[in-house]
Amino acid sequence: MTHAPELAIRLARAAFNRALVACDPDAIATVLAPDVVLITGTDSALIAGRKSQLQTWKREFAGHDRTHYTRTPGTITVSPVEPVALEQGTWIGIRASDAKPLASGLYSAKWRQIGGRWLIEAEIYVTLA
Repeated sequence: MTHAPELAIRLARAAFNRALVACDPDAIATVLAPDVVLITGTDSALIAGRKSQLQTWKREFAGHDRTHYTRTPGTITVSPVEPVALEQGTWIGIRASDAKPLASGLYSAKWRQIGGRWLIEAEIYVTLA
């Protein structure tokens, strides 16, 4: 049986994936904590803050031959003592024009329950292929 926090995080991740495909920064914003941190998989670029991350996604969405990214959760570990959880899974980037896989790997995401909602606080990606 899936517990409520795990289900909420999986649903939020699915909404985030749909927002990426739809090029919808407003929907992405609803899943990110204000001070979210992202470390990219290939060059380890650090993107700090919701505003910076949304600007990065807007640039990606405006690209000529953009990449569709999908994160697939494997395990979600919810803390029994704090309103935090760790999501671990796989990610893939596929070129939109021809569905060719461009990069993939593993990721970890730290979630925090804020105001009754689970938001991403930090993500780190590792490119493996």
